Amino acid sequence: MAPEFLRVSEIFHSVQGESTWAGLPCTFVRLTGCPLRCTWCDTEYAFHGGEKMSLDDIVARVAEIGTNLVELTGGEPLIHRNAFVLATRLLDLGYTVLVETSGAIDIAPLDLRTHRIMDLKCPGSGESARNLWSNLDHLTERDEIKFVVAGREDYEWARAVIRERGLDRMVTEGRLRALLLSPVWESMDFQQLAEWVLEDRLPVRYQIQLHKIVWGANVPGV
Repeated sequence: MAPEFLRVSEIFHSVQGESTWAGLPCTFVRLTGCPLRCTWCDTEYAFHGGEKMSLDDIVARVAEIGTNLVELTGGEPLIHRNAFVLATRLLDLGYTVLVETSGAIDIAPLDLRTHRIMDLKCPGSGESARNLWSNLDHLTERDEIKFVVAGREDYEWARAVIRERGLDRMVTEGRLRALLLSPVWESMDFQQLAEWVLEDRLPVRYQIQLHKIVWGANVPGV
């Protein structure tokens, strides 16, 4: 059988900067390519290029780093058929696997043992029309939904989606691991967003990108 490949932008070891897994050492496998062009994207360098690597070589590199927590990210990892295969291989080897996805690609084929961290794109991203709402039907208690907020319009949109689609109930009933709300770096005032969340008593986890606080914004490999 011919070896299976993926185009990889970078594989690196860092501290997880987002989600309920924030603060934990993590190995990141960043795949190349994304069909979206969010206005606030901080990984445009992953749109093109990268290195063609066999799944065997990727797994070997992950093993060499030696951290049990692994995240598949991008770009958008799920545009690659073999990303689904890689996730299952890593799970079978005993790794805890997170998949960071834009929410524009069908997540149903992912191994149910993964932890899916799925964006719902707010209007400020310029890509809210790309949200694949049927993905909500496939989320489980292992998964998380993230909103990246650039201003008041985005916040009110996220608040309405949380309430109208019952995402708050999914969290309180244990059918969803968490709702995440993040400010766009250098665009959304951190304190203002926190105050809005507290005022509305939203059942969300407010988060700031930890890796950017440690290493600075738009630094690859961290």
